[in-house]
Amino acid sequence: MNKIASLVLLLGLTLAGCTTDKKETEPADTEAAETKEAAEGGETGEAEEAADVVRLSPAEQQAAGLKTGRISDRPMGAGLAVTGTLDVPPESAVSITAPLGGFVENTELLQGTRVRKGQVLATIRNPEFVTLQQDYLETRARLDYARTELARQKELYEQEVAPQKNYQRAQADFNALQVQTSAQATRLRLAGLPVGGRLVTTASVRAPRAGFVRAVNVTVGQAVTATDALFEIVDPEHLHVELTVFERDVARVQKGQLIRFTLASDSTGSRRQRTARVYLVGKAIGEDRTVRVHGHLDQENDPTLLPGLYVRATIETGRTQAPTLPDAALVRFEGKNYAYAVEAPGRYRMVPVTLGRSEDGFTEVTLPDSVPASTSFVTDGAYSLLAKMKNAEEEEE
Repeated sequence: MNKIASLVLLLGLTLAGCTTDKKETEPADTEAAETKEAAEGGETGEAEEAADVVRLSPAEQQAAGLKTGRISDRPMGAGLAVTGTLDVPPESAVSITAPLGGFVENTELLQGTRVRKGQVLATIRNPEFVTLQQDYLETRARLDYARTELARQKELYEQEVAPQKNYQRAQADFNALQVQTSAQATRLRLAGLPVGGRLVTTASVRAPRAGFVRAVNVTVGQAVTATDALFEIVDPEHLHVELTVFERDVARVQKGQLIRFTLASDSTGSRRQRTARVYLVGKAIGEDRTVRVHGHLDQENDPTLLPGLYVRATIETGRTQAPTLPDAALVRFEGKNYAYAVEAPGRYRMVPVTLGRSEDGFTEVTLPDSVPASTSFVTDGAYSLLAKMKNAEEEEE
């Protein structure tokens, strides 16, 4: 009996020890699982953070030349948002023709070529050129004879040997041939042919003014008439901006108002703007119920400006205060505009912004409702942060 009691007691103690070990192991396993889940959650948070957050070391911040500041209110021009094109006045555009027609024997012009005044643009061949020169030379020979006959008849008339009518007839013949010779010489010059000298079958078409070739409408061997425009030349030194304004807004436009415009080819990052002044408001309303407004450029010698370029413009009709950031604080990424908010030293978060008016290196911005207006932003070097972010994404891939 004593042995049986001892065995029962020993078995009970063994079961109690196993239960205690199990209870002590379970908390340890739970803590390990919680630690693992927390670690996985932390990795996920860091991954999510990397999508719109950039971290820079002090050395990287100094190398990037970052500057920070808050949104500031600035007076910005308020007015009409319009579109238009760059154009030249009629006197700055020339259509080149061959006055007597013929066949294009040679031309080396390409669209966009810069030409100087008097430069040969093309060579025209025409058999009738020989006939014109022949007629001129024959008329000039007759004029020389008429000059001699006039002198002889004058002398006879003064000596009362010949009647006055012979002298008058000789004078009339001389005057008629002189007019005819002058007209034929002018026609030869107009056709680009030499006046006198050897006979030629080709004539040179020359540029009447300097400029750029806007259009080339002929090829070698093509037959052309006097009414065909061979080339179009424009002089871009006196460009103006031609805007389209709806009739309901015309009353707000006045001569002398400032025009700010950008080109479709301008870099989004720089948002470069050019200026002009309204100098003419059209008085006729077109079929599309719009009026043409012309503006003189403040800076005409800009090599990037060409006739026909599309522009977006704002005609300033007043000025209002607007929240702004420097253009250097704004970046464009995947079709949207962003600014970098400073969350902590070396930590910057990309914040979406809505852009408005742009003027003198500053742009009107609208922040999301979740971002307070007192937030500090990177005001210079934002594209360095964007480059850092892109590099980090490429390394992860």
